[in-house]
Amino acid sequence: MTSYPRKRPVRRSETPRGLQQPEGLQQIRDALPPAPGARTVPPAPRPAGDGVPDELLALVTHHCRHINAYLARAQSLGTQHQACMSEWRRLILYALTDALAHNHLLVGTIAAYLQRQDLDPELLRRYLQSPDPDRYITRHAVKHLDGLTNATPEERAEPTWTYVGRSIARATE
Repeated sequence: MTSYPRKRPVRRSETPRGLQQPEGLQQIRDALPPAPGARTVPPAPRPAGDGVPDELLALVTHHCRHINAYLARAQSLGTQHQACMSEWRRLILYALTDALAHNHLLVGTIAAYLQRQDLDPELLRRYLQSPDPDRYITRHAVKHLDGLTNATPEERAEPTWTYVGRSIARATE
């Protein structure tokens, strides 16, 4: 009969473990400063059924296409410029900050739309995973929403993001 050695107690790793990724992401969201020119959008609900408006679907598609292009560019820069750190760091940060700007504009525009639909502010905070929705709802996001919803801009000359929003909305017609 063969005897087996006693099982040794499982040793715990001595390496300290940090936050898990979801908690780490929440810390990043909490540290975002309020956006300059942040706004609270007055409610102006548009009649809507249970479905997502075509303009919002087109908005997400438009910005995700741009975000993905910038992220793919950032990923490819490693192989194209691995011999030159100065060129890589310049181009990688351009690509990543452009993707980030599109992401913030997309989130802010959707959040502004939900504010206009008179969504409960506490529910919006929960969806944004942020105690302060003003981190995302910027004047650019509001102008972008105005273009999407065909609202009249406050300024005499049509702002850039209003024009882009109108273009996205026209593509859904």
